[in-house]
Amino acid sequence: MAHKKVVYQVFTRLFGNTQTTNKPWGTKEENGVGKFNDFTDKALQEIKDLGVTHIWFTGVPHHALVADYTKFGISNDDPDVVKGRAGSPYAVKDYYNVNPDLAVDPSRRMEEFEALIQRAHQKGLQVIIDIVPNHIARNYHSISHPDYVKNFGVDDDVTQEYARNNNFYYIPGVPFQVPFSTDYKPLNGEKHPLIDGKFDENPAKWTGNGSRQPQPNSNDWYETVKVNYGVRPDGSKDFPELPDGFEKKMAAEHFEYWKTQDVPNSWWKFREIAEFWLAKGVDGFRYDMAEMVPVEFWSFMNSAIKMKNPNAFLLAEVYNPNEYRNYIFKGKMDYLYDKVETYDHLKAVIQGRTVTDGLITIRNRNKDIDYHMLHFLDNHDEQRLASPEFAGSGERGKPLMVVSTTLSSSPTMVYFGQEVGEPGNEDAGFGKRSRTSIFDYIGVPNHQRWMNHGKFDGGLLTEKEKALRDFYKRLLNFSIESSALMGNYFDLHTVNAQTAGYNGQQYAFARWSDTEKLIVVSNFDSNHSQTYTLKLPNELINLWHLKDGNYPVKDVLYGKTFPLKVKQGLGFIDLKLEGSESFILKL
Repeated sequence: MAHKKVVYQVFTRLFGNTQTTNKPWGTKEENGVGKFNDFTDKALQEIKDLGVTHIWFTGVPHHALVADYTKFGISNDDPDVVKGRAGSPYAVKDYYNVNPDLAVDPSRRMEEFEALIQRAHQKGLQVIIDIVPNHIARNYHSISHPDYVKNFGVDDDVTQEYARNNNFYYIPGVPFQVPFSTDYKPLNGEKHPLIDGKFDENPAKWTGNGSRQPQPNSNDWYETVKVNYGVRPDGSKDFPELPDGFEKKMAAEHFEYWKTQDVPNSWWKFREIAEFWLAKGVDGFRYDMAEMVPVEFWSFMNSAIKMKNPNAFLLAEVYNPNEYRNYIFKGKMDYLYDKVETYDHLKAVIQGRTVTDGLITIRNRNKDIDYHMLHFLDNHDEQRLASPEFAGSGERGKPLMVVSTTLSSSPTMVYFGQEVGEPGNEDAGFGKRSRTSIFDYIGVPNHQRWMNHGKFDGGLLTEKEKALRDFYKRLLNFSIESSALMGNYFDLHTVNAQTAGYNGQQYAFARWSDTEKLIVVSNFDSNHSQTYTLKLPNELINLWHLKDGNYPVKDVLYGKTFPLKVKQGLGFIDLKLEGSESFILKL
């Protein structure tokens, strides 16, 4: 039987850091940096016991950063084209090795990561890492690639803006210029031998977000260059397209199709990267900005991955709802971010900008792909759920978490620290408050209290933080065992919309399988309790084969029991929900 998946995203550099200095723009010596070895057996077991099936180690591939590792054969990176001091994990410098910051012994950094993969597998956790296909670091140069691999761009014809097998787009005859900004200086103006407002790149390449200017804007992804997948500058495709009907075919048929096709060189480069990491024991990938890469490439890439590992977990960052089905069915993605619909709507509800009604429209619109739409409330790109800019506290986020987890059969994702109410309140330097910075060396205070100097026992958490983590543990563990959450859905919101006490801050629905029946109710209002009689319509009562009478229903989270009364084919449950309270009632 299929079960729900739960992904725990960790920002690898920050997870194990115990230092609490938190100086803006601090060095790794001042502010600390986490290591692969911080993921001890105890830490991994606690993550597993939280109700997690997959762990996404964010920021593993070697990316550009401001630190001297030249004694390990690694070239220094120019701060003029590095964001922050610790660098962006999405400006990868060497796809065939890992970030030296994360190793106790940088000369053995790959072995330390391989050992972490083994430890995770021993705990029953599947391992996911990032692949960033749209762009790479402006100073990309792999020193670790296998002999059969060539570095990006070494065979490019740099006299052409575009050539099909070039890995990059060029601005022929014009050198790159570092962007100028009155608001930002590399390393906050600190003196550094490489900071001179220059970076040697001639001719200039297009910037990662598509800027074609030799001097990109300071708000562009200027630390990266865009990869060419055979899309001409006018947007036309210089590669074979999938034949009609291939959206209905399985991965094996996609794989066979591409065997006979001639595709651009960059396609092969990224497929080689994926296969390299699969051979290391990685179980799946999170693809950054996948919609900026043509869907045909994903068919080529993902079908090859599925031939190596049919159970590989393939998650894509896609924000255009009009393209969801293309990336799922043509591109063979397992899961996409449900960001611009479910996430954005839940955020708007808790901020008082809308009511819950829109969740019905979203679910109906995506009911054919709901299994593929991964739900989350927190990640490295977004404001922390508990931040004042989002929900204001972890407790106010609880009804969002219940609905997000139980609304569909899709995986649930939790960002480390979310489960203990981490508010992202630090000025890290390049990264500012409300998000936990991915560009700086910084500590994560609530998470550090759970970590308790490497004991991973929650010993320093407040009572409120302990209670919040207990809530997540109960919810997530139930979700991965529940057959109903992989089964049918029934809207109870519409039929109760006119019920006294049930308002636009309430949400209710039913989920069921052959062996389990659930009613989920949530109160998004944190300031007021709500009392009402929840109605179950005749259609649901018939689907559940209930006869007139009384049935006890029990909340699976905390055990509270209510009577379900069925009379003349209609169901009624008298409920009182405190502020931010939810029930998952099991019949």
